Amino acid sequence: MKKILQLLLPLFLLWTSTAIAQQVNPLKYDDVFHLELVTDPQVNAKGDQIVFVRNWFDRQTDRRRMALWIMNADGSAMQPLTQTDSNASSPRWSPDQKRIAYVEDGQIHVLWLDSGRSVQISQLPHAPANLAWSPDGNWLSFNMFTAKSAPPPVTLPGKPANASWAPAPIYIDSMQYRADGAGYLPSGYRHHYMMAAEGGSAIQLTTGDYHHSGDLSWQADGKAVYFAANRREAAYRAPLNSAIYRLTLADRSIEQIYDPAGPASQPMLSPDGRQLAFLGFEDRKLAHQANRLYVMNLDGSNVRNLTEDLDRHINAFQWQSNSRGLYIQYDDLGLGKVAEQPLRGNRSVLVTDLGGTSFSRPYSGGQFSVADNGLIAYTQASTERPSELAMQHRRTNRTLTNLNRDLLFKRTIGQVEEIWYQSSVDGKQIHGWVMYPPGFDASKQYPLILEIHGGPHTAYGPVFAMELQLMAAQGYVVLYTNPRGSTSYGEDFANLIHHNYPSYDYNDLMDGVDAVLARGFINEQELFITGGSGGGVLTTWAIGHTDRFAAAAAINPVINWYSFVLNADMYNYFTQYWFPGLPWEMPEHYLKHSPISYVGNVTTPTMLFTGDADYRTPISETEQYYQALQLRGIDTAMVRIPGASHALHARPSNLMAKPAYVIHWFERYRQTKSSD
Repeated sequence: MKKILQLLLPLFLLWTSTAIAQQVNPLKYDDVFHLELVTDPQVNAKGDQIVFVRNWFDRQTDRRRMALWIMNADGSAMQPLTQTDSNASSPRWSPDQKRIAYVEDGQIHVLWLDSGRSVQISQLPHAPANLAWSPDGNWLSFNMFTAKSAPPPVTLPGKPANASWAPAPIYIDSMQYRADGAGYLPSGYRHHYMMAAEGGSAIQLTTGDYHHSGDLSWQADGKAVYFAANRREAAYRAPLNSAIYRLTLADRSIEQIYDPAGPASQPMLSPDGRQLAFLGFEDRKLAHQANRLYVMNLDGSNVRNLTEDLDRHINAFQWQSNSRGLYIQYDDLGLGKVAEQPLRGNRSVLVTDLGGTSFSRPYSGGQFSVADNGLIAYTQASTERPSELAMQHRRTNRTLTNLNRDLLFKRTIGQVEEIWYQSSVDGKQIHGWVMYPPGFDASKQYPLILEIHGGPHTAYGPVFAMELQLMAAQGYVVLYTNPRGSTSYGEDFANLIHHNYPSYDYNDLMDGVDAVLARGFINEQELFITGGSGGGVLTTWAIGHTDRFAAAAAINPVINWYSFVLNADMYNYFTQYWFPGLPWEMPEHYLKHSPISYVGNVTTPTMLFTGDADYRTPISETEQYYQALQLRGIDTAMVRIPGASHALHARPSNLMAKPAYVIHWFERYRQTKSSD
């Protein structure tokens, strides 16, 4: 019998492997329209119900759609609150927990839970943001763009009646005159407003030529609100500076209560009304400076830093209902975490899988809210799907939704493995992940794609990434890492590239490629490289320093720092924090770190892919590199995305097009085909 089993075992293994292979059904490009994800979970004060935004993608309009859903905190009774295509967002519970305010199609709505009726209560000229209820539930505060009349300085004479002349010239004299995703900006500023919760006219609370954003934090008696803003003269010249203010509603008077040596943001009163928490840091003009959590008295005295020992950037926080501590959100080694931070004593980590809201590439980040009983509702990260709704209570974690089960039922998702490897530069440990194509067989040879994150001060993590999954679905192993300069590993690690970018981060990336090559399942003749934004920078830098890649795809890259800082929308920030001086003061420094300086070394076939309305990394950067490669006779192509900003994946079809074009380009330079 034993001999018979030994004879049958190879046949069984062959049958099993064949059956498994037949079951592999990789993602298709248009599966982007089947993705769903949870954002902005808001648990009620009692901790028994959670309202959240359910996001989906409309194939007919090529748009992301949002609707409000509600469910019990035990995972039962999930049901819609708004129509599927309502474009509803920003749900906020009223203090009595009987109403939910939200934004739909640029207007404020209120829904009464007992009757299920909802009504639009505003008629605003611009979309509101940052809804917040007053403590008595009678008012809603928000901020909104407010136009400022700016007549042209010149009036041209001589236009006949009914004549058809060219559009009038547009006169610009402000420092911040355009922004990525918004284009050229109209004249005006964002201001805080409030309006009656049952509807009425909006009451403007702040004035002046200053931008005001973020939530208002209401005083318990409803007589004053607190906010952070940069209300200094020439505010744009100090883009990170901001102070904390108290606004008395009766007379609209504004009092500055704290002026830090750097930014202060998200001021929030404690439930007992005695203290104010906020985020900020001491500005040292570094490229990456991590937010710390501070608490102070209402008069601005006794400022305490609660998280200096953490050495992680605090993304968000919420007070405990008893005012004895706070909940904080931060990224640590690529993972999104929520921790309990007492005013005195040691913090404890409660959630370690927060994230999943990026969905196109594996960036960290996510959202959470906390009930009075300590129940945490949050967006849960996974390498297999975009964010789902999850809860944590009394050390128990539970996933509450399964919005992508239909896609997961019919498609095979590429598995992701965490790796650590040593940098050849200084021995530092570098963190990364390997995504395997569905049906991966370690005995075979595969092409490898190195995919590089942007920022550069951001972080990838073990979360779902549709673009990378679509590349893996085409039979590629995909490597993504967090080289020096990445966040979530401490300020020192992030600032290893301060005034030195790109530099040794390139070496960290090449070491990652070598670490995967050492495993034996990669065809060394089929190495490919791609990345977006900062990843586009490092892609073009890499091909100027090595010829090891068979082809490259640089997505919205920067290749000339001199031209970049004089074209990008955030030029007032970049020139102060990314460089030691202005470009004409030190052109050698700018060009030393510009990939265009090394274009003469490039032999790698290169595709460039950029939105033509990108004002963060303007398409002029792409065109410069394209023309340089053309002059050199290098095989190259340029893909322009009409109307697209820096956020290429804002339209689902562009989310599909980006990996499709990347794979198309790489397939041209394969030594062997996937079917071989």
